[in-house]
Amino acid sequence: MPENETAPEGVRLQKVLANAGVASRRVSENLIADGRVRVNGTTVTELGTRIDPETDLVDVDGQAVQLDTTKRYVMLNKPTGVVSSMRDDQGRRDLREFASDWDERIYNVGRLDADTSGLLVLTNDGELANVLAHPRYGVTKVYIAKVKGSVNPATIARLTRGVELEDGPIRADKARLLDASRGSSLVELTLHSGRNRIVRRMMAEVGHPVTELVRRQFGPLHLGTLPIGRARELDKVERGALLTLARQATQDPSETGAPPAGEKEGS
Repeated sequence: MPENETAPEGVRLQKVLANAGVASRRVSENLIADGRVRVNGTTVTELGTRIDPETDLVDVDGQAVQLDTTKRYVMLNKPTGVVSSMRDDQGRRDLREFASDWDERIYNVGRLDADTSGLLVLTNDGELANVLAHPRYGVTKVYIAKVKGSVNPATIARLTRGVELEDGPIRADKARLLDASRGSSLVELTLHSGRNRIVRRMMAEVGHPVTELVRRQFGPLHLGTLPIGRARELDKVERGALLTLARQATQDPSETGAPPAGEKEGS
């Protein structure tokens, strides 16, 4: 190379995609040529394109690609009796035991009350955590609540129509009765609110106090068959869905149906 010429900056896009585990370099070239890859929101079809993996955002078929391999994204099925903290001042059981399998220091995104079990995300990606936990972005959560009494269709309709609580009105995005027998009922609630203990307060307001509560879904993530008390890293598809949600929320939060700022996440 002549002395007055400098090496091109950045890394070839197809190499970045291959390193990220999207596909082989040859298949990645085909994805680029077919117009299925975007860099910072712009479709790229030139195979010689170079990017900066540390600053540029890449997606394939509309799904975000994780380029920073130092980031960890973990799903935990939190048991009851565990507080959503990495260190509890009162000596209660906390999240450290579930994070110890990872060398990186990972933290919980939002929280679940000690008496609520289910899906909790742990990560060392501070930017993503801020988006997922901030009430402004209204990330959807799905809960299964076991409640006292036999819930009827009128009560389900009331939950979606809205109830008045001491800190203002609230309604479920969706509600459905899963089962009712032997003096108790199972109700599925979909909410984007992050108000403290919101599911318990809503069900108490309609006359059916919660006896057990589990969060089954957080944004695009589903608890699936993950056993209670177990944690695992998200797979490539789950990571892509989570990163895509975070990017879309920050690009256009007006489309998320977000509630007013200032709510505290919890259930």
